[in-house]
Amino acid sequence: MSALDWLIVLGLNGAIIAYGLRRARGTSTSGEWFLGSRALPWWAVGLSLFATNMDNSEFVSATGTIASEGLHFLSAHTFGGLIGVTIATFVIVPAIYRAGLYTNSEYLEHRFGPGTRVLGALIQIQYRTSVLGLMIWSVHLTLVGVGGLRPELSWALIALLVVLSGVYTAVGGLRAVVATDVLQSVLVMAGGLAVSVAVWQAVGGWDAMVAQLEGLGTTAEGLAPGLTAADLTHVGAFRGRDGTTSPVVIFIAWMLISSGWWTVSHTSTQRMMGARSLWDMKMAGVLGAGVSLVILLVTDMLGLFGRAQFPDFARPDEMYPHLISTYLGIGAKGLVVAGVVSAAVSTFDSMGSSMSAVFTRDIYARFISRNRDDAHYLRVGRIATVAILVLGFAYLPLILRAPTMLAAFRSVTSVFVTPLLIVYLVGAVTRTNRRVGMAGLAAGGLYGVIGFVDREVVDISWLPTWLTGQWEAFVWAVAFTAAGCAFAALHPRWRGAAGAAAAGGDVCPPEAGDASPPGAGDWLTKSSGELGPIRLHPFGERVPLLAHPALYTGVLAAISAWLVFGVFW
Repeated sequence: MSALDWLIVLGLNGAIIAYGLRRARGTSTSGEWFLGSRALPWWAVGLSLFATNMDNSEFVSATGTIASEGLHFLSAHTFGGLIGVTIATFVIVPAIYRAGLYTNSEYLEHRFGPGTRVLGALIQIQYRTSVLGLMIWSVHLTLVGVGGLRPELSWALIALLVVLSGVYTAVGGLRAVVATDVLQSVLVMAGGLAVSVAVWQAVGGWDAMVAQLEGLGTTAEGLAPGLTAADLTHVGAFRGRDGTTSPVVIFIAWMLISSGWWTVSHTSTQRMMGARSLWDMKMAGVLGAGVSLVILLVTDMLGLFGRAQFPDFARPDEMYPHLISTYLGIGAKGLVVAGVVSAAVSTFDSMGSSMSAVFTRDIYARFISRNRDDAHYLRVGRIATVAILVLGFAYLPLILRAPTMLAAFRSVTSVFVTPLLIVYLVGAVTRTNRRVGMAGLAAGGLYGVIGFVDREVVDISWLPTWLTGQWEAFVWAVAFTAAGCAFAALHPRWRGAAGAAAAGGDVCPPEAGDASPPGAGDWLTKSSGELGPIRLHPFGERVPLLAHPALYTGVLAAISAWLVFGVFW
């Protein structure tokens, strides 16, 4: 890249980081640090959700995956995102919000007991730091492939980004993170649209791209088994890397993956819980999902255009950087790389803030050191922020072994994230007893570990692919978790146990054998009192008709159905 490009990259991102450091000043209480005093407006939360959702690995991994496997990934960006945000903002997060809690793992204890809470917290930390690894690798590919940096210089710059984003996150907490996310979301959108327009114009538009793909037949390198190049434009054409998986199973898997991001991940639920009212929370989810749908719909097509132009490109994860280098000139190239770096910083701060909150509240303050002052836990949260960010580097060996970054992510997600999603749903919508949560996680998690070992560590010959395959694993994870929950719910000794909570997330009293819950003088309980009363909406007596979140959710559902099943299936 030219000096002007680097000036754009460093100038824009430097200004945003400086703004984050400025906004970080004045944060002095846990309520401000962890949840922004629950005073954030819907548009700020929504743009923050988009910026967090649109990390740089999304651009890089989507382009590479679609170039080799086709548009099946579009399911996650349309229906998957919509279903996930609907479950989160209309069912699960409102239950947590009304209970005056700070984290979704904290809700698990109130619903199912302390064991489920600590398991949920550990699962979240593992899940989100694995995504952090994807993001780190995709930034490296972009800096080397587009910026022309030597690998060691690229790693040094990534380390600097981690440190700088960790500093303003550690100091300012959620309020500083959301403030910078709003600016970063604009830069991410501008960068993604710039490269999409440039590639579209260079190829000659959609019809020219389709004609090029049809002319390739099966000669293109790196296509998934059974696919022709023309099949890449269809959501339902991909049948897994072995060519035997039903497109319906793949579609269901994407619904579960996306739903897990919006509900299990405290990276997203933390922002929702920082909203100033329940209405703001729902509208923020609609905005985040809607903007993500538009931008990702455009950028997803880069995989198709890239395959049409470079049929023998054998390294899918390097396709996005290659398109930037090939089709963008001076200035535009800097804008796109600035967007990639901004997306990385946005996700660094988001994961640092949310996962440090999970560690501090759900593990440290609950089980290690319970009766310290507010300042002590703020310090712990700030230190944990940096530790969480460093942990993301540990996943690089797994990512490098996989055919694509996204394949590595899919293989990890089904192990614990999908079982945890089912447990959250069971807790929010049923009146079942407290044993159900741990039983469901145990059954689903045990299946997940066995399946992961079979896929990634050693081939267990007596386990069939239809039981442990990468896509089938999501469906079976639901089945095994549901079976574990049903067993505990119907067990004669537990069925009538005290503590069956009302649907909607009411708190269960402890049972014999539970660790004692936080008491009236405990910091966890005291900090919940800082959040203030619950607001339903910011209007007068009722929400105006055109301001109902359900209305816009329905519009997004219609658009998603038309795109997936009407246009691209």
